[in-house]
Amino acid sequence: PRPNAAREERVRMTPLRKRVAERLLQAQSNAALLTTFNEVDMGEVMALRKKYNEKFQAKHGVKLGFMSFFIRASVEALKAFPQINAEIDGEDVIFKHYYDIGVAVSGSRGLVVPVVRDANKLSLAELEKTVGDYGGRARNDKLTLTDLQGGTFTITNGGIFGSMLSTPILNPPQTGILGMHNIVDRPVARDGQVVIRPIMYIALTYDHRLVDGREAVQFLVRVKECIEDPERLLLDI
Repeated sequence: PRPNAAREERVRMTPLRKRVAERLLQAQSNAALLTTFNEVDMGEVMALRKKYNEKFQAKHGVKLGFMSFFIRASVEALKAFPQINAEIDGEDVIFKHYYDIGVAVSGSRGLVVPVVRDANKLSLAELEKTVGDYGGRARNDKLTLTDLQGGTFTITNGGIFGSMLSTPILNPPQTGILGMHNIVDRPVARDGQVVIRPIMYIALTYDHRLVDGREAVQFLVRVKECIEDPERLLLDI
């Protein structure tokens, strides 16, 4: 018997946790995982939110959050680097010409990843509504298996729990996952001056079998450019 058995409690793993454990092990065993990082100045998006949130909410019935901007920025970056939206199948690479973005949300029984289908065709308001609806259904245990299936790329936001930096793990058979983190006022250099800016660190974990470091770095730079200059997203440049 275990020496501290009287002071321990043994509980059977839930089927969901068991499945998650299997999938995480599969991700670690079957991919060459690397993570690259960058930082994003959130000032422009925050100013945009402050300016339009009231009107946005009045018109669309939903708050303007950060996730819709990051989904849109990710889609733009995936268009530029299609291998990050692909998957390996045996000796073949399947390039996907659609953008089904998984968004990790906290559910009643742990972390789940519902999929926003054809995210490239949705407006910021439609993205916010979809993510908000998934979040509510996750908390109430109302997500269906169909909601969680598929997905070409995933975004996870540890920032809501206070995470400064992390290395997210792939959601197989996907090739990339973007990690968002908390926004902290940090001293940064701008035009030779030290200024305080709201900074978020972002991370991209990718499968090095399909994606080279250069492409991964450029992917994050593209996301950074879109968030720091959100007019790009609206003008599609």
